[in-house]
This record gives sequence, C-alpha cells and structure tokens, in this order.
Amino acid sequence: MVKRRAVFLDRDGTINVEREFLHRPAEFEFIHGAPQAIRLLNDAGFLVIVVTNQSGVARGYYAESAVSRLHRHLDAELARFGAAIDGYYFCPHHPAYSTGSHGKSCGCRKPQAGMLLKAANDFSLDLASSYLIGDKLADVEAGLNAGCRPILVRTGYGAAESAKLPADIPVYDDLLTAVRAIIDKTG
Repeated sequence: MVKRRAVFLDRDGTINVEREFLHRPAEFEFIHGAPQAIRLLNDAGFLVIVVTNQSGVARGYYAESAVSRLHRHLDAELARFGAAIDGYYFCPHHPAYSTGSHGKSCGCRKPQAGMLLKAANDFSLDLASSYLIGDKLADVEAGLNAGCRPILVRTGYGAAESAKLPADIPVYDDLLTAVRAIIDKTG
C-alpha cells in the first residue's frame, strides 16, 4: 500500500487567531490567508490534519462536544473557500488539572507524538514525507517526535517561541507563507 503525505496543523495561533480556551464558534476568526493555505494543500494532494491540545476540557471550561462543535464550524467556514480538513485530533488532557479522566499525563498531548501517530495509522501516512506547522515549541517537538518535518509560524505565540528553536527549524511569517514553501519544495 502506498503511504500518503500530510500536513499536520496546530489550530489556535496557526489557523485561527489565538484566543485563550477558544471553544465558541462566534469567537472563531481565521488568521489572514489560512483558508487559502489549506486549499493549496488540498489542491497539492496533501491530507490536512488538525492536531490540537485542548486543556480547557481537563480544566472543566468546556466539554469535548464544544471542541467538536467548533471543528464543524471550522469545516463550514473552510467550505466557503473550497478548502477542507481531512481529520481532527485533539488532546483533552492536562497533567496538572483534573476533571474526571481528563486530568492525567498522556501520550497524545503535544509535544508527545500520540495524535500524529494515531493519524498516521488511521490515514496510512508516511510521516517522513509529512510536515507539522504550528506556533509553539511543543508543536515543533511533536513533529520531531513523530518523524515529521516541523515548521514554526510567527502568528499566535510563534514570534516569541522562535527564539527557542534549533537553528535548522524553518520559521515563516504565517501559514500561507509556510504552505507556499512546502509546495515549492515538493512540486
């Protein structure tokens, strides 16, 4: 079986404007160029998979159903641009907060690679030819831990986080610029 390639995207601060504990569709706002970037990835044959830590669930701020509702809203907004997300994976856990089964250490919370590895299994992905784009060091580390090529964007927390990166990690101003660079490299 031929394995496929994907671009994993962090959500908050990468696709949408960073809002602490975002879970209400009315508060969702794309970062400029994000829908176009996702469409470029779709058109280039990459699977687009969102991987996002959602500690607001563990903290009791909102339920897992609110995360799913926001993702359905994101799908509807992207459809207006002819773009689509192929899969969503989120970690509702946090080791320092406990509401039921969500307050625990896990293998899915970035910088761990659990969400990426699950997606790789679900979608038959070639992680070595896949990318992860995010705005935090934890995103970059998750990509490295999964064997992907990580990229940091300066949106969200990225401007401050870029100083923490190894010199060989590419940094771009935003998702659209990063996606254009990927497509230029992969043809």
